[in-house]
Amino acid sequence: MSDETVGSGREQVERQQPESLRLRSLSAGLTVGDMDASLRHYVDGLGFVVEERWEEEGKLLGVMLLAGDCRLGVMQDDWKKGRDREKGIGFRVWAETIQDLDAIAARLAGLGIEHDGPQESPWGRSLSTTDPDGFKMTLSNPQPEAG
Repeated sequence: MSDETVGSGREQVERQQPESLRLRSLSAGLTVGDMDASLRHYVDGLGFVVEERWEEEGKLLGVMLLAGDCRLGVMQDDWKKGRDREKGIGFRVWAETIQDLDAIAARLAGLGIEHDGPQESPWGRSLSTTDPDGFKMTLSNPQPEAG
């Protein structure tokens, strides 16, 4: 511990040194093979909205997607590392929502987008889907707090 303290008024809290990381937001970025298929999955299927678009000479290179306070960058692969490289292996995004997972599942099903759930899990209800490049996302409703 150090002598550095934080707080105002009566309560002072000592911070461990070196300080632990304190983030205010976190965004993931995905490199995809087909922007149209990815936008169909994330925007039409899951309900993200397009916050920003990046284009060059009329060609869509990427988007920043928004869902609540969370952002997901989706960039078209430039294929410099080869067209046969696998994406999405060992990667999953976990997200919590209070929205109706049954309604989200119905929207996915209506578009023919495969998904698992909703189902009960130890951490609440959950719904999982895999995008066209193999990136996985699990949405969950939190368990009600015991009280």
